[in-house]
Amino acid sequence: MLRVAVVGSGPSGCYAAQQLVQQDPEVRVDVLDRLPCPYGLVRYGVAPDHEKIKSLQASLRTVLEHERVRFLGGVRVGGSDGVPVKVLRGLYDAVVYCVGAATDRRLGIPGEELPGCWSATEFVAWYSAHPDAADTGFLRDVRSAVVIGAGNVAVDVTRMLMRDAAELRPTDMPQGALDALAASGIGEVRMVARRGPAQARFTTKELRELGTLPGTQVVVEPGDLALDPVGPETLPAVQRRNLEVLRAWAEQPPSQAGRHIRLRFFLRPVELLADGGRVGAVRFERTAPDGRGGVTGTGRYEEMPAQLVLRSVGYRGVPLEGLPFDESSGTVPHTAGRVVRDGVAAPGEYVAGWIKRGPSGVIGTNRPCAKETVASLLADAPGLARSDAPEDAVPALLAAGIEPVAWDGWLAIERAETELGARLGRGVVKLADWDTLLAVARSS
Repeated sequence: MLRVAVVGSGPSGCYAAQQLVQQDPEVRVDVLDRLPCPYGLVRYGVAPDHEKIKSLQASLRTVLEHERVRFLGGVRVGGSDGVPVKVLRGLYDAVVYCVGAATDRRLGIPGEELPGCWSATEFVAWYSAHPDAADTGFLRDVRSAVVIGAGNVAVDVTRMLMRDAAELRPTDMPQGALDALAASGIGEVRMVARRGPAQARFTTKELRELGTLPGTQVVVEPGDLALDPVGPETLPAVQRRNLEVLRAWAEQPPSQAGRHIRLRFFLRPVELLADGGRVGAVRFERTAPDGRGGVTGTGRYEEMPAQLVLRSVGYRGVPLEGLPFDESSGTVPHTAGRVVRDGVAAPGEYVAGWIKRGPSGVIGTNRPCAKETVASLLADAPGLARSDAPEDAVPALLAAGIEPVAWDGWLAIERAETELGARLGRGVVKLADWDTLLAVARSS
């Protein structure tokens, strides 16, 4: 009987566990997560108002409640206070790392360290109640914001900045974030991309949502659309539909809306400008198509006022101490999911999800990715069983000073969040700090 640890309880980790128990009738799987709560980016990355996507938690839940799957939260792997990779490998016949891409890409421009400039990842973590997130006063004294990027995350944070707090009240957003958004004086958000609308990575459904926000007008510069040399008839369906939506907005007459979302293209940030010790504006250079699918600078500049700048230019994997890491791709080297050390597949070590393939695809992309990895693991199974691996890893974790949060602990957190919502006259409201989460989990 194989005993497998899956590190990470987001979609890639849950799909890996699901594939294992479906394909091997005896395997036992421990799904480890450094957080006391499962579901990864489905809980902490999907916008609170996207209830349909968040409902995916129900299917992930069925995996974690399987009789041969065990959730162990609050277990950090690697680092000075975590379980070393080498030790974890000794506790299981195989380990599958599904640790995602935990940081964001930088702009690499002057002024990026100014107060008021944040990654979209940090902002999303804050309004999603991630326990690592701090209330850094994102919205304090902010009148206008600039979001740099043209993917779905950029659209999400733009929408959340403009969404009326009353519309967010039924969601599970933490109360502190809801109160801050309700008190916000933001009247304008500019979402800016260095390339043209035909290269934007947002989906049409996400884009259209910007046009449904009450009291808010979406403004598109006709000149930005005219710069794009790509003929709509040559584009894939999604990009073609995106252009149709953008053109419709560009043709709208001005309205009396109190708030505005301005979508800008062919502008790349070159500097963040300070005002009173924090961000006050962003300086952009106008770009133009270079004929090879990219853009080139034109030497013409413009400045946009902003007291809040959110960069949304992609995620990046971070090294996990004890695992090999490719700095250029931000992934763990692998062959069909088998971790490669010094050019050779390492017995019993596997990867799935973003740390395997990079931050690409949608949630569903993790399913075939996990399937490939599990196929490799099960093909290797005859040589993986270890006589020295314990029947249960938990005593070894406890002996190392690590107290895992079991599934009952997570259920206690769920109950506490329901009770909190009831006291606030809302639905479920997330708990947002480590101390509270752990105290509730360990009181079960």
